[in-house]
This record gives sequence, structure tokens and C-alpha cells, in this order.
Amino acid sequence: MVSDAIHPYHRGGKELRYRELTRRLADRAEVHVYTMRWWSGPPVRTEDGVSFHAISRLLPLYANERRSVRQAVVFALSCLRLLRYRFDVLEADHIPFLQVFVLRLVATVKRKRLVVTWHEVWGRAYWRQYLGAAGLVAWLIEATAMRLPDHILAASPQTADRLRACLGARHRVSVAVNGIDLAEVAYAHADQAPSDVAVVGRLVSHKRVDLLLAAIALLHADGRPVTCRVIGDGPEATALREQAEATGIASAVEFRRDVAAQKDVYSLLKAARVCVFPSAREGFGVAVLEALACGVPVITTSAPDNLARHLVARSRRGTVCDPSAPALAAAIKAVLADAGRGDGPAAPEPWLSEYTWDALTDQVLEALRT
Repeated sequence: MVSDAIHPYHRGGKELRYRELTRRLADRAEVHVYTMRWWSGPPVRTEDGVSFHAISRLLPLYANERRSVRQAVVFALSCLRLLRYRFDVLEADHIPFLQVFVLRLVATVKRKRLVVTWHEVWGRAYWRQYLGAAGLVAWLIEATAMRLPDHILAASPQTADRLRACLGARHRVSVAVNGIDLAEVAYAHADQAPSDVAVVGRLVSHKRVDLLLAAIALLHADGRPVTCRVIGDGPEATALREQAEATGIASAVEFRRDVAAQKDVYSLLKAARVCVFPSAREGFGVAVLEALACGVPVITTSAPDNLARHLVARSRRGTVCDPSAPALAAAIKAVLADAGRGDGPAAPEPWLSEYTWDALTDQVLEALRT
């Protein structure tokens, strides 16, 4: 399995997915993960029955607010080292695309299958918005990379639909959605420090935490001193703090970049009256699934590339609003008014039991075998 970022050194939905998946796969197969050198000491270490190999030096994933091209190139070239290793099948994370080309070469030379997990499809329009004129080149890279695996695992049904629309029926695409440990969620107790609003995620531009802070500022201007807890870290952290200061809500916004254990994330989610996820782009939304499992009302936006809205729409306590600060503010106001009449977090809804890490493991193992 190949991924440039792994838990706990880097935190996000895909890292959590790989942590839970590899631990479970290790009970049924010999699992090796090839990544950057996130740790000190020997280049190979073992944890939970999984062997982790450092095949490249550690480089920053981001250059300012965007993924680093230099890191992507160095990691991709480092994947040539897999030519020295023995394996039965290669599974890789599609981000940041370039390594898929090298892994296709490795798999072909070794006469082995290549399975790639696709978390989201950016598409031509989003690449153009992200990079301007250079976005066309990036889209061609993404579109070509899609055609290289023997089998693609899509992290959500909607991502699978987007892949099939690009690739047609000839390419193998199956769905293997992310999961959640409902027993661990149930065991977690709400943190003693409550908040009105919580958001969880990497602090990067497409997560649109700035939109949430603008909505909080609107509520304060309307005489509603709503508190907000931002759980996560990333390249946007300083800009978001400055935004909170500039809009006069700094005393009402708590930034928590120190949350390491998953149980602590659940505790902080349960301490919120509503969780808001204003992301402009989301391939699935593990944090959204976690908040729903914690029984807290969830608000997200109808941004076209925010596929987490499909999870929220399934929940009777979910709200999908327009991707604007006034719409978010109105939704928060309405949900908080309704939450004030409740007794704290509710029991998880039955449909959440569809999303388990064991089910994901079975789906991935089937794809690796066939």
C-alpha cells in the first residue's frame, strides 16, 4: 500500500482510512505501507502487524496553501524503489496523482495488479478555478491517471459515478466507503467545556472555515454571541486567527490544534450543540460521519463538489444550505434554537451502521484478490 501521508503524523480522512484499514488487513494478509520518512530511527518500523517503509525523505505536503509540486515529484520518483520489493498486489492512494504513473510502471514490470483508491474527482472546472490556465494540464494528468489502475476503489458512490462518467464502462470501478467505530463513539463522553458550534478538519482553503467564521461574525453582529471551536491544523491556521481578530470574534473562537486521539475528537464533537462543515470540496466526509455518529446536528453546504452533503441529507438532524455566510448564519441560528429544546446529543441513527471499518476491509480485500 502506497501513500505519502500516514496517521498519526498527518491527520485527515484518508489517513484515518488507511490506519483502520491496514490494522484490519494485517489479520488476513502481510501488509507493507510505503510512505515518506515521517519518523526518526530506522527506515522500517512495525506497528499493529503492519510494516511501514520510508521510501523518500520527508517533504512538506503544502507550499503555502496548495499541495507541493516538488513533494509530489520526489515521492513519485521514489516509488521506483518498489521495483526492489516483492509483493502480490499494489494498492495506492491517488493523491497527488503523479505516483500513479510510476506505480503503473512498477506493477507492469513486476506483472502485478495495481488498485488505486480514488477519494474525489476534481474535474476540469475545479482545476481551472484552482490553478487558472494551468488547470487544464492538471486535469489532463488526473484524467490520464484514472485510466492507469487495473481497478479503482471509489470512497463514495458519488465519486464512483463521476469516475464512470469520465471513464465509461470498460474500466473497473467499485465503491468502498469509509467507516466509523460506533463502539468507540459511544464510549466517548462529552467534553466538560461546551461550545455552540464545532468544525473538524484540515485548515486548508477548500474546507472554507473562513466562511464559517464570517457566519459567526454575522451572528454576533445580530446580537447572538455564539461560540465556535475549530478542531484541526493546517496552512490556513494563521489567516483564520487573523480573520477572527479582524471581525471581533476572537474571544468566541477557540482553535484546537492539539487534539491527537480520536476519542478526544468525539468528546469535543459531543460537547457542541451543532457541527458545521462548510467545505467546498469533499470526496466523502469522514468528519461529517463522525459528527452524525455523535448524535449532534450537522450543517453543510450545497457546494457542487461537496459530496458530504449526501451524508448530511440522509440524517433527520442534517441541514444543507447555500454556500454563503448569510445562509450558514441562518442555518446555525435555526438549528441552535431547535437544539435548545433537546437533551444533548441523540443516539446514532440506524443507517450509520452501514459504515463500518470491517465492511471497508472486506470490500478492499475483495478488490485486491480479484
